[in-house]
Amino acid sequence: MSSATILYAEDDRAIRMSVTTALELEGFTVVAVNDGQAALDWIDTQSADVIVLDVMMPFVDGLTVCRRLRARHDRTPILMLTARTETTDRVSGLDAGADAYLPKPFDVDDFLAHVRALLRRANYDNDMVSELSIGDLRVDEAARRAWRGERELELTKTEFDLLVVLARNTGVVLTHSSLYEQVWQYDFGPDSKTLAVYVSYLRRKLELADESALLHTVRGVGYTLRAA
Repeated sequence: MSSATILYAEDDRAIRMSVTTALELEGFTVVAVNDGQAALDWIDTQSADVIVLDVMMPFVDGLTVCRRLRARHDRTPILMLTARTETTDRVSGLDAGADAYLPKPFDVDDFLAHVRALLRRANYDNDMVSELSIGDLRVDEAARRAWRGERELELTKTEFDLLVVLARNTGVVLTHSSLYEQVWQYDFGPDSKTLAVYVSYLRRKLELADESALLHTVRGVGYTLRAA
């Protein structure tokens, strides 16, 4: 894992240098650029194991870089860094296709833990079973597609990630905190409605009027996916 290549885009020179040093001390190969366009230019000819993007950058911002990469089906793990702390900003970053979100200022050890977690997830995804089945629900992790019977589900990136975590743990009640950590890599806390909102979105697409319930709420605990 320590030989992995990290592409790091950050326009603040002092932060870029300190984070680059921390990554290199961990044994990572670091490609550091100072704006989003430079990141896109590098990715056109090279590949990284993890991409770290600051949100606010000149020329092309981090959210735009993320959206462009996902639009061309680049699945490289992306960690977003930003000084913004509102929940809506975090959700915007994740909906753009980011895998994790870390607000500034951040602890270096916390940052490195996020990078290592994304590398572990990438390694897991490479070894994962392609298709999961729960009743008449089929989830193809590698293709990022899902079907209920013959009906294909049109899911956003976050909705699909949430479905995969639930499908991997069929019949297990996952707590709110556990789902936040596994899907968003950030626990928004007990007052956040983000999870409930996305469960509602997913349930509407997963369960039409004539279809049995698959996604169940365990009040006061969390959610579980199980066949009727």
